[in-house]
Order: sequence, then C-alpha cells, then structure tokens
Amino acid sequence: MFGRVKPLDAILATAEKKSLHRSLGAFQLTMLGIGAVIGTGIFVLTAEAAQKAGPGMMISFVIAGVVCAVAALCYAEMASMVPVSGSAYTYSYAVMGEVIAWMVGWALILEYAVAAGAVSVGWSGYMIGYVEHAFAIDVPDALTLGPLDGGSINLPAMIIALLVTLLLVRGTKESATVNAVLVGVKIVALLAFIALAVPVMNMKQFDPFAPLGFGGISAAAASIFFAYVGFDAVSTAAEETRNPQRNMPIGLIGSLAICTIFYLLVASGVIGSVGAQPVMGPGGEVLEPGSRELSAQCAAIADQAVVCSKEALAWTLREIGWPQIGNLVGLAAILALPSVVLMMMFGQTRIFFVMSRDGLLPEAFSRVHPRYNTPHVITVLTGIFVALFAGFFPVGQLANISNSGTLFAFAAVSIAVLVLRRTDPNRARPFRTPLVALVAPLSIAGCIYLFWSLDEKSKIMFAG
Repeated sequence: MFGRVKPLDAILATAEKKSLHRSLGAFQLTMLGIGAVIGTGIFVLTAEAAQKAGPGMMISFVIAGVVCAVAALCYAEMASMVPVSGSAYTYSYAVMGEVIAWMVGWALILEYAVAAGAVSVGWSGYMIGYVEHAFAIDVPDALTLGPLDGGSINLPAMIIALLVTLLLVRGTKESATVNAVLVGVKIVALLAFIALAVPVMNMKQFDPFAPLGFGGISAAAASIFFAYVGFDAVSTAAEETRNPQRNMPIGLIGSLAICTIFYLLVASGVIGSVGAQPVMGPGGEVLEPGSRELSAQCAAIADQAVVCSKEALAWTLREIGWPQIGNLVGLAAILALPSVVLMMMFGQTRIFFVMSRDGLLPEAFSRVHPRYNTPHVITVLTGIFVALFAGFFPVGQLANISNSGTLFAFAAVSIAVLVLRRTDPNRARPFRTPLVALVAPLSIAGCIYLFWSLDEKSKIMFAG
C-alpha cells in the first residue's frame, strides 16, 4: 500500500476510458478561476482580517498572494502534464503513492466542501443585510446565525448550498455559462466599490498600521489565504478543457494576477475610508473573530466597526454616504457568491469522482447520470454535507479549517513537481515551472508558514 503508485501513463489511460466531455477554453478557464477566487475572501473575510491585523492586512494579502503564485506555477506544470480531473490528489498518486494520495484527497475534501460551506455563510450575511436595509425589516438572528455566532441555525446558507447542488447535477457547460455572467457582476461591484471608497481615503486611518504586531499580520494572512483558494479548481477542470497544455497555465496564472490587484485596491478602500482597527475586549484583550465575546463587544458599540459587519463592503459604502450603492454591492454579492459555492462543489465532486474511479471510494460515487452526464450521486451527497457545515459554523472557522487542507495539498503538489523532475525528467512538459529549484521550495516553505499561523482549533481539526 505504501509503495503503490499509479504511473502517469496509467492515469492518462484510465481517464481516456471513463472520461468527461472537453468543452472549456482559456477564456472560460480564466473566468472560472476569477469566479472561484473572488468571493467570500474579499466580500466577507475583510472584516475577519481587520480584527486580526488592522490596516496591516494589506501585507497579509501580499503574503498570501505570493504563496499562491509560487504554488500556482507548480500547479500549472502538473496540470499541463496530467490533464486529468483530480487536482493534487491525482498528482500525488502518480508521484508519492496511494497513502499520500489518500491523505491529499481528504485534505482536498476539507478544502472544497468546507470552503463551500464558508462561502454559503458569507452569502447569507449579505442576503440578510440587504433584506434588512432595503426593506427595513428585522430578521431574527436565531435563523440566520449558527450556534457559535449567537444564533441557532443559518437557514439561508443551507438553502443556497442545496440550490447550487441542483444546478451542478444539471451539467458542466450550463454551470460555466452561468458562472461567466456572475463573474461579470462581481467585477462590476468591486470596481464600483473601488471608485467610491479609494478617493475618500484618509492616510490617518492607516495608523497604527499593525496594532497586533507581525503575529497578527501572519494570522490574517493564514485566514486571507482563503481569498485566493479556488484557482486550483481550474486544474480540476483539466479533463473538461480543450487543449489543456496551452489553456491551463493561462487560466491559472491569469486569474491569480487579476485577483491580487483587485484585493489590494479593495482593502485600501476599506481601511482608508472607515478604518480597520481591531475591536478589543473590556480589559483590552484580543478577541477571536466569529466568537461570542466579539459579538457581545460589537453589540456594546452598536456594531460601529467594520470588523463587526457580516457584509463589510456594503457596510463601508453605507458609512461613507452611499447607502443605495452599498445595497447594490450587497445585491451583487448575493448574485455572485453562489458562483463560488458552485466552483468549490464542482472541484469537490470531481475529486470524489476520480478517487472512486481509482477504487479508493465505492464505485457508486463515479456513476454518471445517463441524461445530464454529471457525477450525480456524489454531487447530491456533497451538497447535503455542505449545507450542514453552512448551517452550524461561523464563516471564519470554516475558512481556517478549509485553509489547513488546502495548504497541505499545495505543499504536496510542490513536492510532486520536484520529485518528478528527478524521476521522470524526459516526460513532455508543455508548461515548465520557471526556476523550479527556487519556486517549489518557496511554495513548500510558504505553505508551512501559513499553516503554522492558523489558530489551534483548525490545526486540531485538520489532524482529526
């Protein structure tokens, strides 16, 4: 079991026998990447990062972006060599054997299924904020917040997760088309936010820049990393891509570059316009995001801080005198965040599909629907679990647990690239990672550093 690897040639042969339809090009892949990346991270976790790092979250975005960039270069080489569904799981199976592949497969389940739950919770925050401000009604917290956040169950988050599951059962091509429209909506919303918030920036808001020191910036980077997760969902679509050798690297690196620029502009808009200092406890103690203590302290100051908001960007615009535009940005998030849930669940179901095809999960999981040509059994099962995560956990905790799995998988891919360069140097590599002796170790070190910066609960959950 420990020595069993699945040779690359066998992986490619299996995929040919029981394969998915190739229908995606470079533009669609870049859109899928932006669709998967720009989402809860920037719309929701901005408040989480502010509570950990204050204005220093600007550096957190850069750190997380750099780690993702070096990991993306390793991913691009593997994805172009092995254009098969399964992402890091498939690559690990080919290079490091069945046991590591099995662990990476479950780490990816943490990454995608838990992340889909986190995005559903983020969507719920914007949905409830929009309904309350646009229609002047008060929705009870018991039905819109999980038990750790001071409520009972997050019903809107559960409902959106189940609706996305139904769409995914219908088919890939339809999903990609809907996604392209929603990506457009998201980008327009962020451009509107940047255009209104950046001009009213006040540099005094950036002082103190790092109220909780570099430890706070590292902790925020470990959370903010979630804002970039999803670019590797592009590589899970390798088997459904036309000319993957050319199109995969374009999709991966193009989407990452566009997203980083957006993030820095949005973060500076939030900090410069309304400030982003952490809310401290009554005795000046540091409060954990998504905790009952922070909820109580926010209630004491009537939620007058961006870290208290479940819809940071819409809240910021309302505070600087654009309430209607704030509502529209909220509406854009409501329309667009389901595309991120869709991409996360798309990635998740494809990994389960490949693990089942390899015999590491029951064969029923890789059954393809006779009419829709989608892996319907595993899609429905995933949808149920995502809905449960979304209903009962706060967004920050879900994001951190998801990050733990992602960082493990990214490190595994970076190791796989190095190993393959040594064991199979003559294999065709349509995309070669530049300066691999520097880039791959940087990626591995970056993943370990961010993993170490996560909170203790997330590390324990990952080990479990």
